[in-house]
Amino acid sequence: MTRWRHLAACCAVGSLLLPVAAFAQINTLLAQGEARINDGAQAQQRVDNLADQAAALLSEYRTELKVIDGLGVYNDLLQRQIDNQEAEKEALADSMNKIALIERQIVPLMISMIDRLDEFVEADVPFLLKERRDRVQKLRNLMERSDVTAAEQFRRVLEAYSIEMDYGRTIESYKATLENNGTSLEGEFLRFGRVSLVFRTVSGDMLVYNTNTGEYEDLPASTYNTAISQGLKVAKKQTAPDLVIMPVSAPEEAGE
Repeated sequence: MTRWRHLAACCAVGSLLLPVAAFAQINTLLAQGEARINDGAQAQQRVDNLADQAAALLSEYRTELKVIDGLGVYNDLLQRQIDNQEAEKEALADSMNKIALIERQIVPLMISMIDRLDEFVEADVPFLLKERRDRVQKLRNLMERSDVTAAEQFRRVLEAYSIEMDYGRTIESYKATLENNGTSLEGEFLRFGRVSLVFRTVSGDMLVYNTNTGEYEDLPASTYNTAISQGLKVAKKQTAPDLVIMPVSAPEEAGE
């Protein structure tokens, strides 16, 4: 009887131990399941992160492609600009070569023009001789200067010609000393273009330049005093321009 009770007690204990072992196994399985779930969540998070990184890289790649396309357009524009600059450089080089050729041709021309101007001044009616001779000499000095361009030299030569041309269509008066037959006379010149040049002394005597003889001749004060006085007022802008009778040298006949 006692042996059967002991066996029953062992069976009862065994029946109690079986659920405990199953429960521990279930907990282990649950823990493993949770670990797998956590691992899966972490793996999914890594996948999501990788997907985000891939999307970011794709967006950056597309942006870089747009930048590259823009740089390609910009480079094409720069290349066209460079090509144009090269063409301009060639054109400038060709122009410089032509300029050098023109300078070699124009310098002798300018020297000849200055010589002709000098001869003209000496053969012309002798008004403002010092001023006009100085202008010619300054042109000769200018031609010898290396710091003055040929363009500026040519401009100055043309300017001198223009001044000489203006003398032919203007009226002018100025005070000066006249050397005539070894005598110095103080007075005032009155010039009507290149047609007439009259000199009136401070004492009222008058001389007129004869373009045929190249000499000054006496001018009757009684005949021309009023006209000369009127001409001087016009030249000084003291009165309005008006008709003035001036002495003019008659041209010599051919063969005289």
